[in-house]
Amino acid sequence: MKANQFPVQNITNLIPQKIPFVMVDSLLNFNSEKITSSFKILDDNLFVENNLFLEPGLVENMAQTVALHTGYDYFLKGEKAPTGYIGSIKTIIINKLPKVDDVIRTEANILHEFMGVTMVSVSVFNAKNEEIASGEMKTVIANT
Repeated sequence: MKANQFPVQNITNLIPQKIPFVMVDSLLNFNSEKITSSFKILDDNLFVENNLFLEPGLVENMAQTVALHTGYDYFLKGEKAPTGYIGSIKTIIINKLPKVDDVIRTEANILHEFMGVTMVSVSVFNAKNEEIASGEMKTVIANT
């Protein structure tokens, strides 16, 4: 993988999550303050029920987009992606659940980052560019 050639579709080494718990599949854009990911929802996904991608899947997609930002940043520095977790969720608004075979696009804006704690604003969009979910959360890099 070469830096700054988007989209990046082989992201397995950029996030700590592994199949079947991966909720992002492409890195579309990156800079120090923002990241955009995409994810095609498949029918065998853990969070699919009755052909819909459920709320926990959307929240995990948001968190993994932030993890992808951290992982790609570490990749650019030549370091291994760290493990992290959701520290807190300030708000989450779900307007619409996407369906199987939908491709969602998730944008995370880094609001603050300090000593492994990142506060982000995240929005999820469908193919019609409708915002289907949004929120603010804090992610934390685990001490290893």
